[in-house]
Amino acid sequence: MHWQDRIVIDPDILVGKPVIRGSRLSVEFIVGLLASEWTEADIIANYLGVTHEDVLACSAYAETKLSH
Repeated sequence: MHWQDRIVIDPDILVGKPVIRGSRLSVEFIVGLLASEWTEADIIANYLGVTHEDVLACSAYAETKLSH
């Protein structure tokens, strides 16, 4: 799985911040929840429509951007 399959950057959505496709949930927000000790299960339970693959894509996107 590539993060590009799940994450989109569109200037008309959240001022161009990367978001989970089909939502207004930013990668920054999801990564922030993980950093605040939310589990993947917590995120999925609290944000309907977010999947395991979405959480992985957010992590992969963040890792890619931090490694550059």
